[in-house]
Amino acid sequence: MMAIVYIGLGSNLGDRKKNCLRAIGLLKQNGLSVTRQSSIYETKPWGVTEQPEFVNMAVKAETELAPFQLLALLKKIEKDMGRQETVRWGPRILDLDILLYDDIIMNTETLTIPHPLMQEREFVLRPLSEIAGEKVHPVLKKKIGELLK
Repeated sequence: MMAIVYIGLGSNLGDRKKNCLRAIGLLKQNGLSVTRQSSIYETKPWGVTEQPEFVNMAVKAETELAPFQLLALLKKIEKDMGRQETVRWGPRILDLDILLYDDIIMNTETLTIPHPLMQEREFVLRPLSEIAGEKVHPVLKKKIGELLK
């Protein structure tokens, strides 16, 4: 059975736009069916502010992967594209986050769905609301478009 997932993408090192678009290509190569893709947004860094600006996007995709399998795939794509572990919220070639996975609510040491900080981050909500403004956040019970406001 296919799950509908929303994935956030971000990059602030190298050719940022190309990094995000290449990651979408790798998602497709790994069996995800990307059905919608947001515009690319230039955004200010969050958390650690002394670093280059980011570009951020969101995609909607269908997958047969379970949540932990999807997380493993995202981590593998980040690593394959050259992401190195640095400081939390530091500069990165690529950041891939599971924002929503169907209407699943889960909270484990390694994975929390929906993404626990998305409602505080305009750089997540803006591209996500472009492709899923009417989608209701399963915990907050508000539409993504409303959270952006």
